[in-house]
Amino acid sequence: MSLLPVFLKLNGRRGLVVGAGSVALDKIGILLMTGLRLRVVAPIARTEIQQLANEGRLEWIQRPFKLSDLDGNYLVIAATDSVEVNAVVYQGAVERGILANSVDDPPHCDFYFGSVVNRGALQIAISTAGESPAFAQRLRREIDEQLPGDLGPWLESLGRLRRDVLSTQPRGEARKALLHQLAGRQLCDKSSCPARRLAFAPLHQKTAGSGCKVYLVGAGPGDPELLTVKALRLIQSADLILHDDLVPQAILELAQPATEIINVGKRCGVKSITQEQINALMVERAREKTNPRRTIVRLKSGDPLIFSRAAEEIAALTEASIPFEVVPGVSAVFAAAAAIGCPLTSRNSASSVIISTGQHAQAHTQSPRVSLPQQEEATRVVYMPGRDLSLLARKWLDEGLPPGFPCAVVSQASQPGQQLRCTTLAALGNTEPLFAPSLLIAGWALRESSAAFQPEEIDVSVAV
Repeated sequence: MSLLPVFLKLNGRRGLVVGAGSVALDKIGILLMTGLRLRVVAPIARTEIQQLANEGRLEWIQRPFKLSDLDGNYLVIAATDSVEVNAVVYQGAVERGILANSVDDPPHCDFYFGSVVNRGALQIAISTAGESPAFAQRLRREIDEQLPGDLGPWLESLGRLRRDVLSTQPRGEARKALLHQLAGRQLCDKSSCPARRLAFAPLHQKTAGSGCKVYLVGAGPGDPELLTVKALRLIQSADLILHDDLVPQAILELAQPATEIINVGKRCGVKSITQEQINALMVERAREKTNPRRTIVRLKSGDPLIFSRAAEEIAALTEASIPFEVVPGVSAVFAAAAAIGCPLTSRNSASSVIISTGQHAQAHTQSPRVSLPQQEEATRVVYMPGRDLSLLARKWLDEGLPPGFPCAVVSQASQPGQQLRCTTLAALGNTEPLFAPSLLIAGWALRESSAAFQPEEIDVSVAV
């Protein structure tokens, strides 16, 4: 069933509720908040409904329903205990072209009551097309818990500022872009508020001083709930997103439907696009004249400053004189350590962390100035360790690390397909490959996470 989600203006219009029991009371409470001129027809009414009538907030007609009660109403609610009466009410409303809802009877409804989250003028309505109102209520509670409590006053201030902009700034794309920009900024009542100065400055100044900007944004390890607040805001307001292949669909779906999304990923040695082409694409799209105020998000898995070629992209943007900003993200190493439940540093066993890629870790040559105890005191983190860990294991054993050195491989950390494999350095080369992206953590600190880390190899898989 395809429904059109709309918000009706009911203030001052006439509405009818047939029935005055518990079900009717729930609907009456919702309808009265809209300013509807409400009439209730029922031979008997709950005390609360009688009280509302005594206060003049609704009119109660104390008798059974008659078809003539429908005349002149904008919408009608059938909420009696009688299926037959509800059917008569609905059919009579249909014949008169009146919107009608028969409570808990989806086939006899022209519209449904959604579960609503309210923050002042902000309303978020959820409908399941009558399939499961209980699920809609559950979803409403979840959304309600996540929304800031002060959104109502903030939206009120934004509305006043928007009306001021509409009355003082000329029509056009620059004004439209300004309104979108203000919707993402903090507001205050002071005249010195940066958002207010931005709103009332001449539009040509704003276009010249705040053109296209590129944001190098960390998408985190893959769980949308691990995005930073700033990353989420930029994803939701971006005009263009250039993303790595490892950024999951669940995060890309947070963007607006009109956002242009391009995959510029390089994965498993297969390069559909070179780094030089990515740099050129960023610069080219940032220089487009069609929308001089566009926001471009270069969305990178994990943190943009760890093994993500950010240095080359920053250099390209700097050379092209294009404004940019780096937005940090939760690195995969932190998600992997959280999956294991181990610290990366510990006063007892790990005083430092060494971060490398699989290729660099295998090429590492131990310095004669670094003693073996110092080598063992570091927690080693290897991004992109590869599917064959035997070369890396042999290299570390040749350096003098003990065969019982604890190791853990974490695949797809924080994502639904997360897997964890705990082993030792001696058995690391025989570890069965896990799905990419994966990350290797090795060090004595792993022993503090769980009794599972024993000298013998242990294989553990978990799903989140």
